[in-house]
Amino acid sequence: MSSITQYAAVGRRKTAVARVYLRNGSGKIVVNKRSLESYFPLAVRRNLILQPLAVTNNQSNFDIVVNTRGGGATGQAEAIKLGIARALVKFDEELKAPLREADLLTRDPRMVERKKYGQPKARKRFQFSKR
Repeated sequence: MSSITQYAAVGRRKTAVARVYLRNGSGKIVVNKRSLESYFPLAVRRNLILQPLAVTNNQSNFDIVVNTRGGGATGQAEAIKLGIARALVKFDEELKAPLREADLLTRDPRMVERKKYGQPKARKRFQFSKR
């Protein structure tokens, strides 16, 4: 019986949540049972996701399986990026310094502001009329 070593982590951004599983392998990435190229057709988002692997020179050392839900494409991509960075730290604690230096371990806290009553949006107001 061969034991597969796996490192799991969660990444979040806006309302997107990504569960990331790192396994020893050849560099294959699967997102919601689809290839990275078919799930994220834009190269900008794919490069964003691969950033933690590039910083730590682990592009072809791991197979990555991601389950993501909520939010939009960019939010999901940034959630995956954070999840991969956190999983790499679980794999090797010494990778924490370069990932922290590249600002890949910081959770972006910005969320959408809620809509207020008596207003059309969060900050926009209806036109004021003195008379």
